[in-house]
Amino acid sequence: MKEHISDIYCGQLHIDRRVYGFCEEILAGLRERFENIDETAEYNQMKVVSAMQKNRVAEMHMKGSSGYGYNDDGRDTLERVYADIFKTESALVRPQITCGTHALNVALSANLRPGDELLSPAGKPYDTMDEIIGLRPSKGSLAEFGINYRQVDLLPDGSFDYELIQKAINSHTKLATIQRSKGYAQRPTLSVAKIGELISFIKKIKPDVICMVDNCYGEFVELHEPSEAGADMVVGSLIKNPGGGLAPCGGYIAGREEYIEQAAYRLSSPGLGKEVGATLGVNQSFYQGLFLAPTVVAGALKGAVFAANIYEKLGFRVIPNGTEPRYDIIQAVELGTPEALCAFCRGIQAAAPVDSFVTPEPWAMPGYDSDVIMAAGAFVQGSSIELSADGPMKPPYSVFFQGGLTWYHAKFGIMMSLQKLYEEGLVKL
Repeated sequence: MKEHISDIYCGQLHIDRRVYGFCEEILAGLRERFENIDETAEYNQMKVVSAMQKNRVAEMHMKGSSGYGYNDDGRDTLERVYADIFKTESALVRPQITCGTHALNVALSANLRPGDELLSPAGKPYDTMDEIIGLRPSKGSLAEFGINYRQVDLLPDGSFDYELIQKAINSHTKLATIQRSKGYAQRPTLSVAKIGELISFIKKIKPDVICMVDNCYGEFVELHEPSEAGADMVVGSLIKNPGGGLAPCGGYIAGREEYIEQAAYRLSSPGLGKEVGATLGVNQSFYQGLFLAPTVVAGALKGAVFAANIYEKLGFRVIPNGTEPRYDIIQAVELGTPEALCAFCRGIQAAAPVDSFVTPEPWAMPGYDSDVIMAAGAFVQGSSIELSADGPMKPPYSVFFQGGLTWYHAKFGIMMSLQKLYEEGLVKL
C-alpha cells in the first residue's frame, strides 16, 4: 500500500522522492501527537452534536428565508446552538457579517461610545484592525467617533505586562480587545487559560470592562473556548474554523445578552436588531459546516504540527515550535528571504484543488501596510480553513500557513511547499 501512495505523490503529483522520504521520516514521529489532536476533536464533535440535539435541530431548519427574514427559525435555532457551544447567553450568527474583520468592527462599534477608550492589552492587533481603530486614517473609524485607543505591548518573552496593563486601565476604559491568534506578529498564540488569567486581572481592576476575544483560527482547537474563561464576547469568521469549509460566508459574535443585542442593532438597524436578516439558503451549509468543524480543525492542526516539525528540522525558526502545545491552526515559518516566501506560497497554490495552475504574486492588499503574497486555491474565496498560506513582503519574510479541509490535503500542501523550495535550491535535504 505504501508503494501505491508514494507512486501517486511522486508520479502524478510531482513530489521528488527525496522530499517525500524526508517528510515521511518526520511524520513517523508524530503519531502520539496526532492521537491527542483526535481526542480533542472527538470531545468537540460531541459538544456540537449535544448542542444540536438540545435545540431540536430539524430538517425544516435547513431552509432559508428571503426579504426581511422575519421568523427564520433555522437562523434563530442556529444562534441558540452557537450560544450553547460557546457557553454564552446569546449569539449572533449571520451571513450579513462579511468577514472576521467585519464581525470585530460590529462588536466594537456597537458597544463603544464617544469618549470611551479601547484597550489592547496583548500588543497591536492584526493589520486589518488598524483602520477600524484609526491607527491608519480611514472613513468611519472609531477614532472619527471620538473613541480613544490604548495599547500595552507584550513582554519580550510573549507574556502579559501586567504592571503596565494596570496603569493603562482608567475611568474611560470601556472595552479590552484580546487577539487570540498571532496575526502577522512574531508572538505566541494565547491559550484559553492565559486569556482567562488576563481577563480575571482586568476585571479585578475594573469589573465593568467588556472583555472581547478575537477568536479567529482558535475555535475547537482546545476543549474549551475563551467565553468559558470569562470573555464577555467571542468573535470569529465562518469561513475559518467554525464553518467547517462549507459555510460560504458569514461571521459570529457570542457572549452576554446585552452586548449581543447591541451588536444586532449595529448590524441591522436600531429598532430591528436580530428580528431581520434573511438567510437566503445558507442555513444547511452553516449547520453542516459547524457539525464538521471539529474534525476539519483537527486536520488543519495536524498539518500545522507537520509543517512545524519539517521546517524546524531544516533549520528555520517556527512559531510555535515542533513540540509546543497548539492554540490555533496557524503555523508561522521565518523563511528569511522574499524568494523563499514566494516559493513556499507557490507550493501551497500548486497543491490546491482549485486554481492550482495560478502563480501567486505579492500585491498591495487592502488593509495591510506592505505588499502581501497569498496562496489559496479554495472552494470559498478567502476561506482560510482551507489550505492557504500568506505573508507580508518584509523581514523576516515569515509565511503563515493554515487550513486544510482534510489532513491528507494539508500534508500534500506542506510537501509541495518543500518541493518548490527544494527545486529552487533554497533548502538542502
